[in-house]
Amino acid sequence: MTEPTLSPVEGIKVRSRGLRGTLAESLKNQLTGQLSADDQQLIKHHGVYQQDDRDRRSEREAKKLEPAYSFMIRLRLPGGDISPQQWLGLQPLLAQNTSGVLKLTTRQTIQVHGVIKSKLKPTMQWFNRYELDTIAACGDVNRNVMAGSHPATSPFHEAVHAFAAKISEHLLPKTKAFAEIWLDGERLDANADPEPDPLYQTRYLPRKFKVGIAIPPHNEVDIFTQDAGFIAIEENGELAGFNVTAGGGLSSTHGNAATYPRLADTLGFVTPDQVLDTVWQIAAVQRDYGNRVDRKQARLKYTIDRMGLYAFKAELESRLGFRLATPRNFTFNARADHYGWLQDHKNHWHYTLFVENGRVVNNPEYQVKSALDAIAETHLCSFRLTGNQNIMLLNVAAQDKAVIDTILAAHGILKTQSTLAPIRTHALACVALPTCPLAMAEAQRYLPELIGKIEALLDKHALKQDEISIRMSGCPNGCSRPYAAEIGLVGRSMGHYDLRLGGDRLGYRLNTLYQEGLNEAEILNTLDDLLANYAQGRAAGESFGDYCQRQLTLAD
Repeated sequence: MTEPTLSPVEGIKVRSRGLRGTLAESLKNQLTGQLSADDQQLIKHHGVYQQDDRDRRSEREAKKLEPAYSFMIRLRLPGGDISPQQWLGLQPLLAQNTSGVLKLTTRQTIQVHGVIKSKLKPTMQWFNRYELDTIAACGDVNRNVMAGSHPATSPFHEAVHAFAAKISEHLLPKTKAFAEIWLDGERLDANADPEPDPLYQTRYLPRKFKVGIAIPPHNEVDIFTQDAGFIAIEENGELAGFNVTAGGGLSSTHGNAATYPRLADTLGFVTPDQVLDTVWQIAAVQRDYGNRVDRKQARLKYTIDRMGLYAFKAELESRLGFRLATPRNFTFNARADHYGWLQDHKNHWHYTLFVENGRVVNNPEYQVKSALDAIAETHLCSFRLTGNQNIMLLNVAAQDKAVIDTILAAHGILKTQSTLAPIRTHALACVALPTCPLAMAEAQRYLPELIGKIEALLDKHALKQDEISIRMSGCPNGCSRPYAAEIGLVGRSMGHYDLRLGGDRLGYRLNTLYQEGLNEAEILNTLDDLLANYAQGRAAGESFGDYCQRQLTLAD
């Protein structure tokens, strides 16, 4: 019996000598704006994706020019924390080296687009100047670690949130390739073996690996969509430990029934001192048992389904050397961000700003970028990104609130934010076109316009203040987590989306495919009918997602 052929990416990783490959040489080749094929895979592990401007493809092709290549760079920001100094340090870089827009992602970090090849290394060095890095922000490794953002959710929030940085550091690759290539660090001898890496070895993981930490009663991180999750458990006012989950993941492929979104299973409970070993061993089991032949079947969710949950847990516990305890009870009561001011148990104040689809830009009546720059200049608070593509101002003293409010008011934040409908402030969208090479349809450029038309339907049916969640993704990979929304729109082709319905508002349930390939008129007509029926036929306290799920169940 012949051995199955490994995915070509597996060979690229093994031959890369610790993610070095020929990146240094590719970067020096200014005859083309792209990297070599192998290096395009390797550079992901450095937090970078090669892209091109798809709006200009036809124009460039007609002129017999190569595509307008550029690069997206994603920062590693465990828990979404960034200081005012770091924020201000990024601003000149935006104008000089990028498309000019900071994008807040659904994984609680920042990415920038439009960096041409000649500016990649200077940009990385600029980040390093402000103690920022992009190590393992992409690629077949642990990605940016998410954590519940709002300090007012729990008296031990700070201690739990700190685990995001601890896990991120614990799961970092050991290679010094990042410092060599981008920061002119000491070079590894071409004949020497790369640095030993007990976790990633020379193979790294079969696919990306995502970790999140939820702090009940809030579930902004969509904990059950994570490869590995930790749910903080409070007992008698103290942090007792964490429920451990594994096997979440939302990406799928149109027309491939073997791929599917999946919510994580709960494995058990661990104490705080067991967290780092547990997440390391979950990743190690995935390293050894994950599918390295078919990358579409390589995520941890498929590993667990193939092994069986019992066998996966048994293997994990064998490596840990202890049994996971029985999961503890907890409750989620919210997933959307709370906008405006909230006070925590230390009497510190925190303000959450709405950033539509995570694009930090100025609009005439809502000047988010200028407001944040001005607030950073005061150094009266720190910044934290949320898993819902928004930004928080943290730890504002009571005597400083008036200063912050004055800035917010001057830039239209206070007035405009108070008038926005919940369906807009709860919405998420991925980048999609024109830069994402996987996008089949628009997302962040189109969703605000579509929401305006849906708002008119909500108004028509007296539902304007209903907190319906809607999420749009330009392709079935689902970076905006559309499969976990009450209304999910997944791009199928230009102007056409799969409509998915029936997710809940707290993240316990995935939605269901309702209709395929709808255009805008069909989406609006379908939602018009559904909203009319919901307004008339919902039970007391029933959400739109629960109503749709009930109707879908009855239809079955």
